Amino acid sequence: MKISKTKSLIYFLLLVLISSCKIKTVIKVDNVKPQEIVNKTLYNTILEQDRIYFEAYNTCDLILQNKMIPENLEFYHDNGGLMTSKSDYMEGLKNNICGKVTRQLVMGSVEVYPINNFGAVQIGMHTFYNNQEPNAISKPSKFIVIWKKEANIWQMSRVVSLH
Repeated sequence: MKISKTKSLIYFLLLVLISSCKIKTVIKVDNVKPQEIVNKTLYNTILEQDRIYFEAYNTCDLILQNKMIPENLEFYHDNGGLMTSKSDYMEGLKNNICGKVTRQLVMGSVEVYPINNFGAVQIGMHTFYNNQEPNAISKPSKFIVIWKKEANIWQMSRVVSLH
């Protein structure tokens, strides 16, 4: 099948026209501000729960960590995948984390949103340090925790860890 010179020229011009058009697919927002804390009590409560859990994490207090994790835990890790077994999660902490890794919250990075009749969502940044390789470079990473409050007890029911 032979394409005429005129059709070829039209196709070429259309291609040039289409490729020269700029289609904006990303909107740049210069005024992004941190979350305005609406419920200061909830915000402080979640920061305190975070502090309690990760102090236990950093000091290998498996008993306290066990109390703050529900049986129906869902832990999503960008590298490790989904874990839904509390016993596997606790075993992983015992074998791979205790005495080897320290977590530090990036202050000022945390956002907290209420979930009516359930608990709260915590979004923030944290950094993990390898205690066995003190010179290893550690970078902040994002996390999301769905905190569930039941009978005045807070538990980390869903966790998303992104590196």
